[in-house]
Amino acid sequence: MTKLISTFIFLIIALVSSAQSLFEKEMSNGLALWKAGKNTEAVAQFERLAATNKNNWLPGYYVSLIYTLEAFEEEDKTKMKNFLERAQKAQDEISQIAPDNPEIIVVQAMIYTAWIVYDPMTNGRLYYTDVMKIYEKAATIAPNNPRVVFNKASFEKGAATYFESDTSPMCEKIKKSIELFATFKPESPFHPTWGLERAKEEATKCN
Repeated sequence: MTKLISTFIFLIIALVSSAQSLFEKEMSNGLALWKAGKNTEAVAQFERLAATNKNNWLPGYYVSLIYTLEAFEEEDKTKMKNFLERAQKAQDEISQIAPDNPEIIVVQAMIYTAWIVYDPMTNGRLYYTDVMKIYEKAATIAPNNPRVVFNKASFEKGAATYFESDTSPMCEKIKKSIELFATFKPESPFHPTWGLERAKEEATKCN
């Protein structure tokens, strides 16, 4: 009986390890596709992973992030709107899994910021306060997360520039985020690490 139980436990461990290895392989493939600029293929990979790993926020996170970043780069308003709606759909799902995760919170602020870019006159009034509140929440949870520090400062800098206010305090925070990127350690090879190049580029505009 003891031997039977031991064998059963071994099989469970083997199955779990195999599933984890497959997840890691597919996550690596998705990230490699994204890095190569193959966004459509990367999103498809992450969507498949999200569908089969419903308690893991990482696959859906990259779906939301990639669509959001594509929205910022898209000039066609119809396509931009489509990207943002898809990003929000993924965002709603991962927010249910990890509602207080600062990485997820940052992407929600980015989605609202993209909506402001989509229609500044209408959506600026709708989303500006929400974005600030979201970043404040993220900063309270993870004050030394480089993506939190950078994205919050970048948004504030954009607002200060619009209202012709002093941007030097935000520039200092952006420079601080670069220091934080240097020491930041992700929980796994699949956790977010992006943002350093954007921070460096933004910092050059401060000089």
